[in-house]
Amino acid sequence: METRIAIVSIIVEDPGVVEELNSIIHDYREYIIGRMGIPYKKYAISVISIVMDAPNDTISAFSGKLGMLPKIMVKTAYSRVLNTEGDNQTQIQGK
Repeated sequence: METRIAIVSIIVEDPGVVEELNSIIHDYREYIIGRMGIPYKKYAISVISIVMDAPNDTISAFSGKLGMLPKIMVKTAYSRVLNTEGDNQTQIQGK
């Protein structure tokens, strides 16, 4: 199965959705490499970065679910690195 590395950037503008946000993150925990959250009290927002190693459709589904939450902004950046788990080969897409 091919997986990719991606970073999902999230801006939370309403603390009322944090419980649902954390529930979605928990559902995808097996694909999450790391997470960093920064509360920015000056503007009453939080900025969260989540790094994933997962198949494309899993990353898209995760981003889509987060993007459907009210007052949540989500952007995803994908690396060009593909990992094929079965043979431990890593390749750069487009080369």
